[in-house]
Amino acid sequence: MPMSDEAPTISGEDPPYVPDFDISKPAIARVYDASLGGKDNFAVDREGAALVAKYVPDIRKASQDNRRGLAKGVEYVARQGIDQFLDIGAGLPTMQNTHQVAQAVNPDAKVCYVDNDPIVLAHGRALLADDKSTTIVTADLRDPESILDHPDVRKMIDFDRPIGLMVVGLMMHFHRDEHPGEWVKTLIDACPSGSYLHITDFADTGYPEQERMERSCIQALGNGWIRTPEEIEAHFQGLPLVEPGIEYPARWFPGEPDREVPAVEDLEEWQRIIMCGVARKP
Repeated sequence: MPMSDEAPTISGEDPPYVPDFDISKPAIARVYDASLGGKDNFAVDREGAALVAKYVPDIRKASQDNRRGLAKGVEYVARQGIDQFLDIGAGLPTMQNTHQVAQAVNPDAKVCYVDNDPIVLAHGRALLADDKSTTIVTADLRDPESILDHPDVRKMIDFDRPIGLMVVGLMMHFHRDEHPGEWVKTLIDACPSGSYLHITDFADTGYPEQERMERSCIQALGNGWIRTPEEIEAHFQGLPLVEPGIEYPARWFPGEPDREVPAVEDLEEWQRIIMCGVARKP
C-alpha cells in the first residue's frame, strides 16, 4: 500500500472490503511499520515514529532487533517439532514474518496471525490470499476467548496438538494494572502439553535508553511501558523457561547454552531495548 491517507480496499469482494479505522490517531502496528521504514502507514503514524526517534535515534535498529528476537524464537520452536503457530498482535507484514521463518524449517507449518488493527487484516488478507497454510484474523488479546472461539483460528489451529504461541512486541502496550498476564494465561491454558510460549517486551534494567523508549512511546501512542526481567518472566505464568531465560536478542540463543555471547556493557543502546524469552508447557 502506498504511503497515503486513503483507506485501503481489497479487490475481489462485492462490495469491496473497507476496514473501519481511525487515521487521525497513530496506531501501534502502523507506527512500528513506519519505524522499520515500511509503507503501510499514514502521516500521523510517521509523526509518531518521528517523535520516538527524537528520544531513540536508532529506533529502526531497535525495531529490527525485536524482529530478530521473533525469528530466533520461531526457529527454535519449529526445530522442536512444533508445526502450528498462533501469533498474537502480529502487526503488519515486515522482515522475517512468523510464517516465513517457521516454513523455512518446516514447509508444512501452519500460522494463524491475530491483530486488532483492521489495516493489518486488510493487508494480510491481500498478502496471504493464495497461502492455504497461513491466515489472519481480527481479534484482541484483551478478549482471549474471542481468539480461542474464532472459527478461522479453530480452522487453522488444532488445540489437541502442541502450539507455538507468540506474543511478540505486544505486552509493553498494556499497563500493569490491566493484568495482561491473565490474558496470556487464558491462551496458554488452552494449549496442550508440549506447547511453547514466546514473548518479547521492553526491558527495564537501569539503562537510560530504556527510560527514553518508554517516555517517547507514551507520548506518541499513550502506552509503551518498560519492565524488569522479573516482570517479563512473570508473563510466562510459571512455565519453565528455555535457557538462557530472559535475555536481549543479541545475547539470546535458545537451545545453545554454550554459545559465546557479547557482554551486556558491550551492546549498543538499541540492543538493550527488548528482552526475549521462550518457555515450554510441561
